[in-house]
Amino acid sequence: MALTIRVDNDPTGWICLVGATGTGKTAAALALAEDFPITVINADSRQVYRDLPIVTAQPSPGEQARCPHRLYGFLDLQESVSAGRFARLARLEMEACQKKGRVPLLVGGTGLYLRALAGGLAPIPEIPGKIRERVLRECAETGPEVLHSRLAGVDPVYAARIHPRDRQRITRALEVHAATGRSFSWWHAKQGFRNMASLRIVGLRLPRPKLHQRLDQRIETMLGMGAVQEIKRAWVKCPDPDAPGFSGIGCRELLDFLRGETTLEQARDRWLCRTRAYAKRQETWFNNLQDVHWLTPGDDQGLAGWLHEVLRNQQV
Repeated sequence: MALTIRVDNDPTGWICLVGATGTGKTAAALALAEDFPITVINADSRQVYRDLPIVTAQPSPGEQARCPHRLYGFLDLQESVSAGRFARLARLEMEACQKKGRVPLLVGGTGLYLRALAGGLAPIPEIPGKIRERVLRECAETGPEVLHSRLAGVDPVYAARIHPRDRQRITRALEVHAATGRSFSWWHAKQGFRNMASLRIVGLRLPRPKLHQRLDQRIETMLGMGAVQEIKRAWVKCPDPDAPGFSGIGCRELLDFLRGETTLEQARDRWLCRTRAYAKRQETWFNNLQDVHWLTPGDDQGLAGWLHEVLRNQQV
């Protein structure tokens, strides 16, 4: 196909495939790859970890062989990637795609990553190093659960959204509050959606009962594929429950099971409950965006028609 798009410092023309977890974004991207020279670029904050392909629902090796995939499974569990770092990496990948005459397609459900790419992050001031070091030291001395309780006192909205052991997010929220006197939720409210309109976004969504059905089945499938064994292997490599890679949904629950704190059935139920809650937050976030072209999962013809029109209008 002789269509190309512009990829430069202006996000106009950047193409994104979004949707709540479980809506079939990988299948949709691969369907597009049958008709377009697609390179799939990850926009999911959990799918960056190499040791957790099952629990984080990364495209399988067979799926990744059907077209180029970038920014999947490239981080160790101890590493973290900020939204800003993701934006820099994604821009490099998209520029490389353009040079090869391919169509970069951002695929994922992490809205913050897309907002960073569009230049719409909250204007949080630089945090002094002394404050950051103090908060990290307190976390190391008392544990993330204690700091999570403190966070609940100053920012109950954000505290309710994250796991009590999510060291990275807890310390970030507390250092921001300590340095600015404002909660993380207050800063998030300052984020604007206006820059997001410059992206070309297609979304997948389902009625909530149908989505819940799919999420239930997907967790059963993950368990059948060896999710427990995957977490066990990852724990042998990185026996640190506070590692950034273990902060994702499913990881905490299975770690609790492996450490004898819950039964497998309890872990599964909690995994499903947190997944449903996360999907609801994703739906709310994406519903606040304007000019999203919404489709039903499986509407490959509608998806291909939308992309063809976008590329035709972006010819250079």
